[in-house]
Amino acid sequence: MNVSQAIVERRSVKAYDPTHKMTDQEISSLMSLAMLSPTAFNIQNWRFVLVTDPELRQAIRQVSWNQAQVEEASLLIVLTADLKAWAKQPERYWENAPKPVQDYLVPAIGQYYNSNEQVQRDEAMRSCGMAAMNIMLAAKEMGYDTCPMDGFDFDAVSKLLNLPADHTPAMFVVVGKALKQAAPRGGQLLMDEVVIYNQFDRIQRSSAKEK
Repeated sequence: MNVSQAIVERRSVKAYDPTHKMTDQEISSLMSLAMLSPTAFNIQNWRFVLVTDPELRQAIRQVSWNQAQVEEASLLIVLTADLKAWAKQPERYWENAPKPVQDYLVPAIGQYYNSNEQVQRDEAMRSCGMAAMNIMLAAKEMGYDTCPMDGFDFDAVSKLLNLPADHTPAMFVVVGKALKQAAPRGGQLLMDEVVIYNQFDRIQRSSAKEK
């Protein structure tokens, strides 16, 4: 399956075969591709919590609006953001780069993130979002369906996963074998409405205000 086909065919599936198990090799391959997702300054600030314990899956379902896919999909991945990844031995992120590159980028990481909690969080959430898309497209190529989710109690999930204080959940992605295909797409906006060249014009800005 090529990338274009995976993008077209990827849908958010809610009903999964609870008896299907992914192999360790499948999970490892999927996470290897997730780890190739881009991050600012290459700080790799995503952390992927693979929830395999049945009791924990059930507990997470209870704080996720009782959505069945949390418990019944083959794999529950909680994408969490390490908000302080930038400060944790940042030289690791560029250890294979030429020394002049290291000398420039490693200090730049601290200069960019230090004392800027909004940037730390924004970058981490962007990173997790891009990783989630990698997971979903790679899973589709592997013959699996997925569903990205943010319908859960973030504080409760943090406690259930025993997240460190400098980590926060970003979203879930569940992966598995669909029992029921997604409904037809509800409606797509026209390209002219969502693709803007160069600048919004005055008419577009006025319309936005009116809405």
